Amino acid sequence: MLTFVPTPLGNLQDITFRALAVFQEATLFLCEDTRVTKSLLRLLQEREILRDFPRADFLSFNEHNGPSRLETIGERLEAESVVYVSDAGMPAISDPGQLLVRYCQERKISYDVLPGPSAVTTVYAASGFPSGRFLFYGFLAHKGREREKALQRVIAQPFDVVLYEAPHRLGKLLEELERTVPDRRLFAAKEISKQYQHYYYGTVSELRRQITREGKIRGEWALVLEGGKSKDASLSSEEIFAMSLPPKIKAKLLARLHGEETSVWYKRVTEEASGKKG
Repeated sequence: MLTFVPTPLGNLQDITFRALAVFQEATLFLCEDTRVTKSLLRLLQEREILRDFPRADFLSFNEHNGPSRLETIGERLEAESVVYVSDAGMPAISDPGQLLVRYCQERKISYDVLPGPSAVTTVYAASGFPSGRFLFYGFLAHKGREREKALQRVIAQPFDVVLYEAPHRLGKLLEELERTVPDRRLFAAKEISKQYQHYYYGTVSELRRQITREGKIRGEWALVLEGGKSKDASLSSEEIFAMSLPPKIKAKLLARLHGEETSVWYKRVTEEASGKKG
C-alpha cells in the first residue's frame, strides 16, 4: 500500500491521528525533500506528538528523479507500507506525487490519499467569496508569452481563481493584475497557519498598495482572485463572431476569452468574414 499523507502547512498540531499511525508503520518514505520530512518527524517526536521516529528508509522523489526512482522502488510499492509526503500540505496537487498516482493506477497498485491540510481549500474558505466555485491554477509560468497567456485565462474566468506565488514574484503579479483588473476583488493569505499568518482583502489596487507599502515581501503566499463579471467573460465564440465589430476588436475579445494569441483569432475572423462574402 502506498499512502499519500498531507503534512502541516506550518502548525504541527494540524497533523492528523491517521497520519501519525501511517508514519509509525511505514518502511519507506518517499519525500519531496528528505531533509524537510526528517525535520518534521523529529519535531513531532520532540513535542511528543509522534511516539517514535520511524524505522524506515527515506528517499527523495521529486520532479527531477521521479521516473528513474520508480525503476528502483516499483516492487516496494506493492510489498511494503510506503508513504509519500510533499514538503507541506496536500501531496499530488501541483506536486511530483501525481507521477506516483498514475504509476499505481496503471499497474493496479493499491494506494490511498489521507485528508488533511491543504492551502487551496484553506485560502478559499478564508476569502469569503460567495460564489463557492473556484478554479485552482497553482503557480503561473514565470515569464514570457506563456505567463501572459496564463494571466489572460485567469482574468477571463467567470469563476474565482486560486493562485500560488513566490514572494519575489508577488509584486510583479500584483502589478500585472492592476494593469488589467484594478477594481477586481482579491484575497491574499501570507504564511497560512504559521506564526506570521496574515490575511489581506480588498481590490487589486488596494492590496498592491498595502502589501508593497509594508516593505520587502516575504513568506509563502496563496491568493484568490474574484471571478470576472464582465460581459465578454460570459459570451460564446459564436456570439462574438456574429457581432458587428471590427475584426481587430473581435480578435481581441476571442483571445481574452480563450487565451490564444490575438493574431490567431484575427486570421480566423477575417477568414470567416471572407467565407460569408463568398
